[in-house]
Amino acid sequence: MSFCNDSWKRAIVRLSQCGVALLCVVVILVGFEPPVLALPQGNAIKDPKALLRYALPIENPEVRQLQDSLEDVAAQLRANRRWGAVNSDLSRANNILTKKSDKLLASVVDDRKSEAEQLIEQLKAGIAEMTEIATAKDKTKTLEKRAELLDKIGDLEAAMVSKFPYEVPQEYSNLPQLKGRATIAAKTSKGDLTIVVDGFSAPVTAGNFVDLVQRGFYNGLPFTRAEESYVLQVGDPPGDEVGFVDPKTKKYRAIPLEVLVKGDKVPTYGITLEDAGRYLDPPVLPFSAYGAMALARPDFDANGGSSQFFFFLFEPELTPAGANLLDGRYSIFGFVTEGADVLRELRAGDKIESMKVVDGLENLVEPKNA
Repeated sequence: MSFCNDSWKRAIVRLSQCGVALLCVVVILVGFEPPVLALPQGNAIKDPKALLRYALPIENPEVRQLQDSLEDVAAQLRANRRWGAVNSDLSRANNILTKKSDKLLASVVDDRKSEAEQLIEQLKAGIAEMTEIATAKDKTKTLEKRAELLDKIGDLEAAMVSKFPYEVPQEYSNLPQLKGRATIAAKTSKGDLTIVVDGFSAPVTAGNFVDLVQRGFYNGLPFTRAEESYVLQVGDPPGDEVGFVDPKTKKYRAIPLEVLVKGDKVPTYGITLEDAGRYLDPPVLPFSAYGAMALARPDFDANGGSSQFFFFLFEPELTPAGANLLDGRYSIFGFVTEGADVLRELRAGDKIESMKVVDGLENLVEPKNA
């Protein structure tokens, strides 16, 4: 099963090397007219954990401002160590925690209020400690503390999710669905990976993956494609089949293309964003982070994916989400959050030794006809 054809591979490489200014040249290679729209501004978010935080279905401006303040610290340190700007970010975060804690707590579900209160207190103490570290201009420790505090902010944001935010179309009720998130521990022949799959953005695709992990489907399977240092593919079972055949139905389990666009309430199903005329609409989960995971599919069948998936290993430095040529064409359903160094070492022929769901299995909803 192909990941993408040669014209797309050339387009991806050229666009990432030369920047969005060459978008019009690239789209000619793949046969569609460039839309008359402004390109998205700003740099792509390359941190998979940050993308997952922003993808949570919550509406609390204060916690987003809190997150933004801490996310910005890394950008400031990359820009010649702007310590004054770092201190401003920390001051803004402290003000939110001390003066707007009631607004933060207002969005937290009732049975997690106590947990959220503790997180806020831990964040207050952590910001004070980080301020001292930043005053000493210790870049390494500042970044380490930032990562620790952002994990706590992610926990606070997760406590604000009250329920799954939409109904998946009835036509997909015969497929597993993930109504939330799950964490997968993967052991490979080169080392361990931690994977977070996001059912909020791709419930059918993520549900299919978690179901297959639970079945032990991927255990022992080799990586079959490792091309040009930007894609690593796995999930082709032994024998003639190119995907999962359900032992109950004896049929190939086909998974629809599924892409949630920012601002949309439900994913777009069964059609690429290009074919839907939404060329530059940014998906909630973009191909802008090393270790993005997406469902592989035949070149000319948007709904022909099954068990094969690929890790995206290419970092598009100059292509914001929605301006590259993979977003909206494949279903991203998660990211590698730990083990990027292992991904860099994996090659075709290496194996997934085992995969196990270590958190979030309760979010897996079995098919209605199971």
